[in-house]
Amino acid sequence: MKRLGDKCYCKDKVSSPITKYTELEPALCQELKKIVEAVVVPGKGLLACDESPASLQKRFDELGVENTETNRRNYRQMLFSADKSEFSKCISGVILHHETVYEKTTDGIDMIELLRQRNVVPGIKVDKGLVPLFGAKNENTTEGLDNLQERCIQYKRDGCHFAKWRCTFSITETTPSQLAMVTNADVLARYATICQSARIVPIIEPEILSPGDHGINKALEVHEEVLSNVMRALHQHRVYLEGMILKSAMVLSGRKEEVNCTPQIVAEHTVLALQRTIPPAVPAVLFLSGGQTDEDSVINLNAIVNYEGKKPWQLTYCYGRALQNEVMKIWKGNSAKVAEAQTLLLKKIKLASQAALGQLEVENSVCTK
Repeated sequence: MKRLGDKCYCKDKVSSPITKYTELEPALCQELKKIVEAVVVPGKGLLACDESPASLQKRFDELGVENTETNRRNYRQMLFSADKSEFSKCISGVILHHETVYEKTTDGIDMIELLRQRNVVPGIKVDKGLVPLFGAKNENTTEGLDNLQERCIQYKRDGCHFAKWRCTFSITETTPSQLAMVTNADVLARYATICQSARIVPIIEPEILSPGDHGINKALEVHEEVLSNVMRALHQHRVYLEGMILKSAMVLSGRKEEVNCTPQIVAEHTVLALQRTIPPAVPAVLFLSGGQTDEDSVINLNAIVNYEGKKPWQLTYCYGRALQNEVMKIWKGNSAKVAEAQTLLLKKIKLASQAALGQLEVENSVCTK
């Protein structure tokens, strides 16, 4: 008999490929937990800046900004160089695109080093985007597992300590299908184990898209099913739960005319979905802002944090567009507008930080400060 923790596992005389697995060393587990502790800090959240050059194309086009590497660098530098004390009070980590990891500021400082100087943990998006899922109708999976371990090892050497991988699910009468849920859960679990083996904390993002004709009860049902499949796969792949982070959508109605879904109703359904599926061993749940207005994303987060009920996870934000939309419109590639854009960015992340603490001042579903 071999004793592991408080449980005993029989060691078979003949090694079985079904039951044999590689355990993480205690020192590696401890390192992953320390990274989680550095990223998951009360009142702080993550800034998602992992848009690819292709995904920035449309947004830059709308603003009349040429989509060049220099302009992308200048934009990210504008974000990261906002007032250090204010920025680091609200942001604990930044998710980067591969391009940004290897860029330097106009002063010749590595972008990763700029973040480190601000006590912000650099992270990296490692998936390679959505592709059609064969055998399913109008559903996707995510590619990028090939050579992922080698890439993660290199990113770790270059200063990234956590990673993000996104799979998406749409809500219709026929989706998400069982095939899509099982396939994407398995992909997320495989990604997570590879990251952990390379000393990188995986952020697992099964994003349930909100647009559609569904009501909030249907959304709750789908969230429970998707998250249950993900947690089952993580268990089967023996992912170290204390060394991972979940990134989740809020439970939202897709019906535009359904105006009765108050922040309290969103909070109730979101917390219920998590209570029914996510074990306390998972240290944190980061909410994404997809499908919401900038204001709704912080008001709903505030309501979730304040909702009465068991919430054994640290709850906070990992927002991209909700923090950047209006900031980018002010910046427009104009260096003279950097200070104004940074002021708005700091205002937005301060509101998100207050929401993550449940301290947002809200009157009639409108932020008052």
